[in-house]
Amino acid sequence: MPDRVEGAAFFASNCAACHGTNAQGNGPLAAELQAAPSNLTTLSRRNGGTFPKARALSYIYGDPEQAHLARVMPQFGGAMAENLVPVEFDGVMTPTPRVLAALLTYLEAIQE
Repeated sequence: MPDRVEGAAFFASNCAACHGTNAQGNGPLAAELQAAPSNLTTLSRRNGGTFPKARALSYIYGDPEQAHLARVMPQFGGAMAENLVPVEFDGVMTPTPRVLAALLTYLEAIQE
């Protein structure tokens, strides 16, 4: 199973430019964006103390309900969907791209 280290590496290469190396929304590109990147260390706090794993994955992977023009963050998908691992969401094991499962593990570990 993917782990926090793998997730941290994915975060560093794909997310830190906007969200910052500390995931608090203060990356070097943040000032150039129309909408400020979220502070990813407070996801659990903003969700009543529980890490919103399913909602976070839905947004990261590319929520189909979000129009592409309304979305600032890039959608991840394509070849990523070829390497799947089972992740539990609300008691259901769900095939999830390995790198995104690792990213979720990392994000959950850095919650304040």
